[in-house]
Amino acid sequence: MAKVTVDGITVEVPNGSTALQACEAAGKEIPRFCYHERLSIAGNCRMCLVEVEKAPKPVASCGFPIMDGMVIKTDTEVVRRARRAVMEFLLINHPLDCPICDQGGECDLQDQAYAYGGDHSRYAENKRAVKDKYLGPLVKTVMTRCIQCTRCVRFASEVAGVPELGATSRGENMEIGTYVEKALTSELSGNLIDICPVGALTSRPYAFTARPWELKKTDSIDATDATGTNIRVHARGPEVLRILPRTNDEVNEEWMADKGRFSIDGLKRKRLDRPWVRAHGRLHPATWQDAFVAIARAMQGVPGERIGAIVGDMCDAESMVALRDLMTALGSPNIDCRQDGAQYDLSRRDFYTFNSGIAGIEEADALLIVGADPRHDSPVINARIRKRWLAGAFPVGVIGAPASDLTYGYEVLGDQPSVLAGLIDGSLAFADALRGAKKPMIIVGQGALTRDDAAAVLAACWSLADAVGALSADWHGFNVLHQAASRVGALDLGLVPRAGARSVAGMMSGGVEVLWLLGADEFGAARIGPDTFVIYQGHHGDAGAARADVILPGATYVEKPGTYVNTEGRVQTAFQAVFPPGEAKEDWRILRAFSEVVGHTLPYDDLPAVRARLAEANPVFARQGLPRFGGGTGVAPAGDASALGSTPFGRAMGDYYLTNSISRASPTMQECSRTYSQPVLQAAE
Repeated sequence: MAKVTVDGITVEVPNGSTALQACEAAGKEIPRFCYHERLSIAGNCRMCLVEVEKAPKPVASCGFPIMDGMVIKTDTEVVRRARRAVMEFLLINHPLDCPICDQGGECDLQDQAYAYGGDHSRYAENKRAVKDKYLGPLVKTVMTRCIQCTRCVRFASEVAGVPELGATSRGENMEIGTYVEKALTSELSGNLIDICPVGALTSRPYAFTARPWELKKTDSIDATDATGTNIRVHARGPEVLRILPRTNDEVNEEWMADKGRFSIDGLKRKRLDRPWVRAHGRLHPATWQDAFVAIARAMQGVPGERIGAIVGDMCDAESMVALRDLMTALGSPNIDCRQDGAQYDLSRRDFYTFNSGIAGIEEADALLIVGADPRHDSPVINARIRKRWLAGAFPVGVIGAPASDLTYGYEVLGDQPSVLAGLIDGSLAFADALRGAKKPMIIVGQGALTRDDAAAVLAACWSLADAVGALSADWHGFNVLHQAASRVGALDLGLVPRAGARSVAGMMSGGVEVLWLLGADEFGAARIGPDTFVIYQGHHGDAGAARADVILPGATYVEKPGTYVNTEGRVQTAFQAVFPPGEAKEDWRILRAFSEVVGHTLPYDDLPAVRARLAEANPVFARQGLPRFGGGTGVAPAGDASALGSTPFGRAMGDYYLTNSISRASPTMQECSRTYSQPVLQAAE
């Protein structure tokens, strides 16, 4: 630690810190444009100038290393004049677009010009103009506003791993853009909008929509994938206008995937806002009471074993526990959350969670990816892997061909399950990298768990983790990477068929007479038998609603308070941002109301009582956060590790941008699919 004096305040900071970090440790605000805590230091803008004792001139604090005994002054006349001069220089070519700029009200340039700039300019020359660049359907550019801080260039190269942005020409002719005009090929491109300190990069779908002070901000959780990204929902009146990430270093840092950020225009399209009942082959509007009576009549005389339920991928834990209790009350053991047919061992929680934690990726020193495509399964987790890879000494092996480049160096070991056997017995060279690591990590994706031999693959991966030292008292390197936001919470609640009960496939093959779909659209609803009475409870007119005999309109994840459990088993709470449209209701309330009609009233009437029931069903719901595990040694998952099949590992996800009913209803995601996914899928075919 080094002692540094900042404006008379002595602080201790770690060796290797910069003068800017020392100033912040002393509680001093230092203006900056190019500096960002999660990016490399560029020193472009010079706005962070401070005076250092014995230095001949003001120094850029973002890149100036501290020394023991250093004396820094942040508010002298020299510093004030220097900052005014820098601001004057930055505004030479910046246009007066504030009244029409989407960054207005949350613009660093506005704030710092007011706080540190002068009241006049000495420059009267004409401002330069720069042609706008095309970066795809998500990011809008007004490059005349660019101050060339290069944050976007560094983000694309360092975090997103897609070095497609850069500077061309020099001096006054310097421009930021893609070297060849094309759409940015990153699932994290929306973060460019957040890190741009001016209005050069803004949201194309959100353009000219609202000002920040008009919006009501609500903390929530992104339910479009299983990462559990912390988000803030910005709404005006009944409409969600944008979603931004919240900082959480343990989960998403301050990044967010494009699908969760930009699919919100699907929240107001193809919505179900009233109950519907099918009569004479057509759906007709109905009252809630009529819909409940129609379901009760369909269930009358049907034994419990002929009733089934399928849970969708975006459900909150409250609605899932209510559905489980309803099915139990009706005498039905047929409930399944695995629309993709994945196989899990529920005997221990660490058999189906990301046990090292997302932040634990930075501690690992070797990685094996089995049947997963982190770039599409979870772009935020993929960025964390890249962050660790950039730190060096991090070999990455992949079993199964990913759909696209993973943005970091990796070795494809093959696509056959037999590769696992070769790693276990040490016959493959990559086994030495795993055994030589202090904290090896294995990530098992849904592509490995949706196979016929999934139990054997899971057991083999666990055996490999045990053999290479990934299961110890202080390190649990066995990780399952999920794609569905509701999956871990559903597994915690035991929403898989027990012995003798029917799975999704069994229910599809005519095994039930009444089938309840809770937001389930991804399993191929067209395969449901013609004689099955289908109740669809959800928020969009997607595949499940098209097959339904009764439709019960539910709420999306931004329209209800809910509990979600991410892929690492972290329990997080989302708050209600807006009300659902029309007559739509919160899902657990619908189930509670119907239970009264059929004479099996569920024992809770309000949200606290439902959450108490959750904690009773599984203690992990009793507290927020991530329940940590001890060592993973001892019991192994059920399955014969030697019974591996010969089918190559395939992809578990189709089109990244169209994975749920909200994104499929989104015109923005449809455009992204046409721009990014469809050419890739066609090439793969």
